[in-house]
Amino acid sequence: MKEIFIRRSIRKYKDKKISKEDLEKILRAAMQAPSARNQKPWHFLVCDNKDVMTKVSEELPNVSMAKSADLLIVFMAQKDNLLIPDKFEQDMSACIQNSLLEACHLGIGSCWCGIYPDKVRMSKTINIFNIKDYEPFAIVTFGYPENEEDLKFVERYDESRIHYYK
Repeated sequence: MKEIFIRRSIRKYKDKKISKEDLEKILRAAMQAPSARNQKPWHFLVCDNKDVMTKVSEELPNVSMAKSADLLIVFMAQKDNLLIPDKFEQDMSACIQNSLLEACHLGIGSCWCGIYPDKVRMSKTINIFNIKDYEPFAIVTFGYPENEEDLKFVERYDESRIHYYK
């Protein structure tokens, strides 16, 4: 799957809309992620409001690219009644990775911006989006890369990081 090798964090986007169909594909891919005991803690808040996205970029410096993105998704966790509560981070991370790969497959750039477990970032995200029943985990920006060359292969294989049990 070439997307694994060409996906990069994109921080500059073209002024080009992502179709509803492509957004649905990204969300469907997210929801196909593996989940411990199939608990699926994920919920998604989609925002394409430019005023709100500018506010996000100003209040959350690690999400500064939101102002140029076409949309963002706040990946949120519903932690009540989970069968394995200490695995929700893994579930959420797999969900986000699936969304990044599907976006790349569609020629859409993205940038995963961590929110959880930083209390300040979480509080700001809750306030900006008026989140009530969920815990913000990450914000991912989406848009068409300003420079299409950004989605190209870069060798990252490092044999020195591989260890074999003897």
